[in-house]
Amino acid sequence: MECAVLSEPRNAAFVVRLHFHDCFVQGCDGSVLLDDTITLQGEKKASNNIHSLKGFRIIDRIKNSIESECPGIVSCADILTIAARDAVILVGGPYWDVPLGRKDSTSASYELANTNLPSANEGLLSIISKFLYQGLSVTDMVALSGAHTIGMARCENFRQRIYGDFDATSDPNNPISGSYIEKLRSICPLVGKTGEDNITAMDNMTPELFDNSYFHILMRGEGVLNSDQELYSSLLGIETKALVKKYAADPIAFFQQFSDSMVKLGNITYSDSFVNGEVRKNCRFINT
Repeated sequence: MECAVLSEPRNAAFVVRLHFHDCFVQGCDGSVLLDDTITLQGEKKASNNIHSLKGFRIIDRIKNSIESECPGIVSCADILTIAARDAVILVGGPYWDVPLGRKDSTSASYELANTNLPSANEGLLSIISKFLYQGLSVTDMVALSGAHTIGMARCENFRQRIYGDFDATSDPNNPISGSYIEKLRSICPLVGKTGEDNITAMDNMTPELFDNSYFHILMRGEGVLNSDQELYSSLLGIETKALVKKYAADPIAFFQQFSDSMVKLGNITYSDSFVNGEVRKNCRFINT
């Protein structure tokens, strides 16, 4: 992970996102890592995954290295969970102990990848319900959203926000805010498919550092994604707004809660994988 993050800091965000997208579908069982085969439809081409997931080769490299040392012992699901923790540390975030012993699934769910994962333009209550469904609280949701202090968003996912209520949530009299929205709109034009894959940092202050500046950005009304800004600006978000203010004021409280919430996320289990799971030899395919 150190080599991966040194060579490309975005790799930290890729691996954290991969872990999150794994755990929200059938629990943390490495199902997201499976390639499509004749007999299995994987999750990689689901609408919430197809353009946003990268970092698979990093997990492949770690797996190959571990298999050569101790074959058949460490699951891909455990590897991904530890790699996500290491990714956070390597960009300045907190450490936490990762409980181990996950099994790799022998199935994947394209359907659940489309329905369980929150999307960029979803409303606050809908996103809260998706977290509650996984056994994660509103506090967990706000803390885990803080992972957006690293990583990038695609134009397709923030167009609705920057041509929608960005002016309403940010301060129009602040010249910095004005120039920021101009920059976002130049990256992501209103019409045409040309800019779909253009990207911008979700944290424009310290995009490659894991810190609490994401929460300061939300308090300024400058969140890049609708789903992020809703945490602070939604009329329904009384609890979430208080948490955003808390983590903006207290980075230690944010790090502590983020660590606790990542352990909870990593402990989401799917009974079938737990009972019938395996340790894959290759993270992309179930064992024959």
